[in-house]
Amino acid sequence: MCGRYTLTASPEEVRELFSYIEQPNFPPRYNIAPTQPIALVKNEHGQRHFALARWGLVPSWVKDPASFTLLINARAETLLEKPSFKAAIKHRRCLIPANGFYEWQRAVSPKQPYYISAANNQPLAFAGLWETWSHPEGGDIDTAAMITVEANEDMAPIHHRMPALLEPHQFDAWLDTGTVMAREAVTFLKPAPKGVLSFTPVSTRVNSASHDDEGLIREVELTEPKKPEPKPAKPPRKKKTGTDDGQLDLF
Repeated sequence: MCGRYTLTASPEEVRELFSYIEQPNFPPRYNIAPTQPIALVKNEHGQRHFALARWGLVPSWVKDPASFTLLINARAETLLEKPSFKAAIKHRRCLIPANGFYEWQRAVSPKQPYYISAANNQPLAFAGLWETWSHPEGGDIDTAAMITVEANEDMAPIHHRMPALLEPHQFDAWLDTGTVMAREAVTFLKPAPKGVLSFTPVSTRVNSASHDDEGLIREVELTEPKKPEPKPAKPPRKKKTGTDDGQLDLF
């Protein structure tokens, strides 16, 4: 699961990569968390558009979002079967601009967070889905989920899943829900090739969504997990002397 990521590129850099027609201005974000607004790119009327959505997809058929599980990730392998994603993979595919994401290595204690970004320091494009949920009494909210795939061999020692990354030459086909059918679109969703990502151990400050600063992506020195100290051996029990009065002989 991917539960935190960054978008630190300038608005100009993001627009250059994704070629949407709007010119939004937004600050760098170093710790984007579920339920927060996230940037996404979608195709409407043959043009790419920048939009914002809440991170945590809510299908249109949900009656009460408050009682519905927060869907921040969608597994690529089951998109065509899961009721929550079947409509979105057919009609509402999107790109999620990012510079990197965080994942926690669970094989150590405490869990060690890593910041994963492009080895060439360029922005990334996560494959995503979006939906519009309409309140019965009026009002709409756009929501989105990030698609994940099996981890590649670089990522596997840290976590078994990773975001599905798309290359610029795949953007048009992924966003084109009119002529590119869902069964073709899901074939784009594969683990990233070996060597395209870099992995940086970072501070556990990222664990709190209240922290959002450049220091979160700075490398920290890994320390060896502490091994439990061996319990001291019990001293041999001394033999009793004298008469047996029914008490333990402590001295």
